[in-house]
Amino acid sequence: MSDLYDKIYEVVRQIPAGRATSYGAIARFVGSPRGSRMVGWAMNQSHSSKAYVPAHRVVNRLGILSGKHHFPGENLMQELLENEGIVVIDDQIQDFDKIFWDPMKELDWDSI
Repeated sequence: MSDLYDKIYEVVRQIPAGRATSYGAIARFVGSPRGSRMVGWAMNQSHSSKAYVPAHRVVNRLGILSGKHHFPGENLMQELLENEGIVVIDDQIQDFDKIFWDPMKELDWDSI
């Protein structure tokens, strides 16, 4: 499982500051289109990764901060996103369609 998690982490590291993506978008990119939950589990474990993984930039398909309870403190995920200029209201990224980062369009697997 860790090899797949490493691939997921590498994709997440490519998400630019001020952008966000979904668990499903990452799952599709790594070849597991029904693996959204697996990506979520990987994000839950990402805090123990040797290299930094900006897990705060990965949310559910509606832009909701569904993984926020896996961050220390009460609002750290939201604070990290807001520090990058992303507006979050009631645990949901505003204008998610405008800041959505799609790895299928942005990345070439061979380049990462």
